[in-house]
Amino acid sequence: MKVLIIEDERPAALKLERMLREIDPGIEIAGRLESVEDTTNWWLSNSPPDLLLMDIQLEDGLCFEIFENVAIRTPVIFITAFDEYALKAFKVNSIDYLLKPVDPGSLRTAIQKFKTYFRTEDYTEIFENLLNQLQTKTKERFLIKVGEHYKSIQTADIACFFIRERYCFIGTFRGKEYAVDFSLDTAEKWIDPERFYRVNRNFIINYAAIKDVVAYSSSRLKIKSEGWEGPEDILVSRERVAAFKAWMDR
Repeated sequence: MKVLIIEDERPAALKLERMLREIDPGIEIAGRLESVEDTTNWWLSNSPPDLLLMDIQLEDGLCFEIFENVAIRTPVIFITAFDEYALKAFKVNSIDYLLKPVDPGSLRTAIQKFKTYFRTEDYTEIFENLLNQLQTKTKERFLIKVGEHYKSIQTADIACFFIRERYCFIGTFRGKEYAVDFSLDTAEKWIDPERFYRVNRNFIINYAAIKDVVAYSSSRLKIKSEGWEGPEDILVSRERVAAFKAWMDR
């Protein structure tokens, strides 16, 4: 049985590998990957493993982005630091949902469950149910404080979210910029990933604000934006290029 480990913390990944070998010496580790991009690229050039051990929060985003980039039918044991409420909500739809730090007994039970009961052809429906339950409802508008006043901005009117001098801002298609009291990471959880994409650590852009995408150096992309008063050129970080291309090609 081939198992692929997707975990961005190296000690945790090595511990999982060690526990797997103790559970079943016949298990072959197909690889250890740390990010959405690495896993996407690996999947495009390798044969699928029999089972995935997948952390939810990876170094460049949530693991569910991988399923948006490539077609995966392989069953998954999810690993997470989510609280008990989330575990109860999703446990019925996955092979198992293990809480960090992973208990060897729980992992052994999950592996046995996979060997005994799981059928690969059922995986698509199982994952879709799990993903639908996990997704947070996106915001339709944001309430912004401007001086002593409050202003509600429709999400559709937002061209981008960005960091400037350690503060997070909203940029609108009407050329306005508003400082907000939440982080870019928080904004990313509230917006529709079909409409918005985080191109680098400091910038999330609306698809409607993209005028052109051009090659920049050997492995980077440059976005030319339109419809707002911010910088015309935004660079896509090297580690996000593959996923960004997949997002654009839908």
